[in-house]
Amino acid sequence: MRNDQNRADKLDEMMLELPLKDSAVESLGRWLADPERGQRYANGCGPHSIPYTPSKWKVVAPWPGTFANRAAADSASVSRAEVVAAVRAAEQSESWAEAFVATQVWGYGVTGYGPYRTRQVLAQPSAEAVLLEAVSLLVGEGAVAAYKVLNTLDGLGPAFLTKFLYFAGQALPDVKGPRPLILDSVLAGVLRRHATEVGRAVGYEWSEAIATWIWRDSGWSSHRYDVYLRWMYAANDRLAAAAVDWPAAPDVLELALFSAAWGPE
Repeated sequence: MRNDQNRADKLDEMMLELPLKDSAVESLGRWLADPERGQRYANGCGPHSIPYTPSKWKVVAPWPGTFANRAAADSASVSRAEVVAAVRAAEQSESWAEAFVATQVWGYGVTGYGPYRTRQVLAQPSAEAVLLEAVSLLVGEGAVAAYKVLNTLDGLGPAFLTKFLYFAGQALPDVKGPRPLILDSVLAGVLRRHATEVGRAVGYEWSEAIATWIWRDSGWSSHRYDVYLRWMYAANDRLAAAAVDWPAAPDVLELALFSAAWGPE
């Protein structure tokens, strides 16, 4: 296992040194310029909206006051900007549970089991305290420390705890270090293929096996989340320095990668 970790560290180092090839920059630039794809996010991904079914969330409390009336609406949508506004409103009322619900509605969309899972997480006696501690750590120590605490809640996997972290990081005026980003299986898949490609380019014949291990589909450690954030910010800097008019917003890169704007072979 020590040998595997040494190889993982080498692969991480190579990825951080070479975050994006020229071909990747070109692909992402085309996505951003395309009116049917990324152009609407040229000033940030606040307009990115997700449909949901308000009536399915009747069993979940507390409900964000700015969201659709669950008794009257069978269909609605909510944008990233609207979730950020809901989280800010919840912070003012000191209800991080309400903020959490807002992020999970956006995260699950029309997925039928979203309300059940959200309710199960909040039913844990420690849930409110853990959410509050995570936000406090985000402000005082940073995203990785907050990730580690949230990862102790049963039933709240990294893909959904990072959605809470992301929106909390967008809503709060100040956080320590880089603002959190969403990490899910789609993003991990992109990083897995990229790590394999980078490793092969320098002669690491073991790169695919190690990349499959460290960028698996779920269960990422706080260390892996730290590597993810560092790579995303390095890749975003590479894009911002290129002549593709990339916005200074790493969450646009997260959305682009999720949307298959670029995918290494």
